[in-house]
Amino acid sequence: MPDVLRLILRLVGARSLNTIGRAMITTTIGWELYKRTDSTLVLAGVGAVQVIPVVLLFVPAGALVDRSDRRKLTAIAATGTGLVGLGLALASYFAAPVAVYLALLVAQGCMTVIHAPASSSLIPLIIPREELIRTNRIGASLQETAAIGGPALAGLGLMFFQYFAIYSVVALTGIAAGVLYRSLPPPRYVPDHTAASARKDWRVGLRFIFRSPLLLPALTLDMFAVLFAGVTQLLPVIALDVLHVGSFKFGVLRASQSIGAVAMASLGGKLTNWKRPGYVLLVVVALFGGVTIAFGESTWFPLSVFLLVVMGALDNISVVIRLTLEQMVVPDSIRGRVSAVHYVFIGMSNELGAAESGLAAYLIGTIPAIVAGGALAIAVVGVVAVKWRALATMPPLDDLQPESE
Repeated sequence: MPDVLRLILRLVGARSLNTIGRAMITTTIGWELYKRTDSTLVLAGVGAVQVIPVVLLFVPAGALVDRSDRRKLTAIAATGTGLVGLGLALASYFAAPVAVYLALLVAQGCMTVIHAPASSSLIPLIIPREELIRTNRIGASLQETAAIGGPALAGLGLMFFQYFAIYSVVALTGIAAGVLYRSLPPPRYVPDHTAASARKDWRVGLRFIFRSPLLLPALTLDMFAVLFAGVTQLLPVIALDVLHVGSFKFGVLRASQSIGAVAMASLGGKLTNWKRPGYVLLVVVALFGGVTIAFGESTWFPLSVFLLVVMGALDNISVVIRLTLEQMVVPDSIRGRVSAVHYVFIGMSNELGAAESGLAAYLIGTIPAIVAGGALAIAVVGVVAVKWRALATMPPLDDLQPESE
C-alpha cells in the first residue's frame, strides 16, 4: 500500500472514529430522552444546548488552531468526546436528571468546536495538494460508514443493552481516535507564534469568507439546507409516532442517510471531476429539499428509508464539493480561523436545525414541520442562485487557487 494512502487512511480513520462516537451519542440520547419525557421540546433542547459552545467558542477556537499544533488539538478533542461518553454512561446508570445530560452535551459541543476546525485544517497540511479530492472522497466514505455504524450499532444495542453500555463504547472510540491522531506526522506548516499573536484577530476568517465569491454562497447553501431541511432530530418521533417501529428500525432510519452518502462516495470515485461543481451544488441542494418534502409525507417504512438514502447521497455530493472548495481557496496562515467560522455556519446550522425541528414540530406538528423545511430549502437555493451568480459558473475544483487574505 503506498505511503500516502496509509497516511490518508490513518487520518480519515481517526476522524471516522470520532464520528462514530458522536453518532452513537446523538442516536442514543435522542431515543432515551424522548422515551423518558415524550416531549419534542426536549429534543429541541438537545440541539439548542450544543449551539452554546459554537457561539461562545468559535472565536478563541479559531485563534487557538492557528497558533497550535493541530494534530495535538484533534487528539485532545477526540479524547474529550470519549470522556463525555463516559459521563453519559454514568448519568444514564444513575438515572440523572435531564439537565445533567444537557450539561454533558454542552461539554461535547466544546470538544466539537475545537475538533472541527483543527481536523479539517489539518488535512491540507499533511496531505499533498494533488491528493485532496481523493482524501475528501475517502474521508467522506469512511466517515459516513462510521455514521452508518454508529446509529446501527446504537439501534441494535438498544434492543439488548442498557443505555449506559452504549455510551461506554463512545469512551473507547474517543481514546482510539486520540491515539491515531497522535500517530500522524507533524504538519508541514508550523505556526509563527509571533505573527499569530500579532494577527490573532478572529475577524480575519470572517472577512475572508464574506469576501469570497465562491465560499460564502457554498456555505450559505449548506447552512440553510441543514437548518430547514434536516430531519435527523425528529427521527425518534417519526419512528415511534408515524411509522410505529422499534429501536432497531429507528437505528436503520438513523443510518439510512449515511448509507446513501457512502454509496455516492464510492460512485463518485469512479466518475470524472465535476466540470461545473457550483451548478451541481445548487441542483443537489434543491433536490435535497424536494426529497425532504417527500419524506415528510411518507408513512411506509421502506419508502422512508429509501428517501433518507437519497438524501444522504445528495448530501455527500454537497460535502465533497464544499470541503474541497475550502481547502483549495483558503491560505494556510488563516486556515484555522476560516475553519472555525466555517464550523459556525455548519455546526450552528446542525444544532440550530435540531432545535428548530423540535420546536417547529411542537408548534405545528412533526409532518408539517418537515414539509415546510424542505420547501424553505428549495427557496434558499433560488435566492443563492440569483444573488451569487459566480457560483454556478465556478471552474473545476482542481483549477482553483488560494484567494488573497
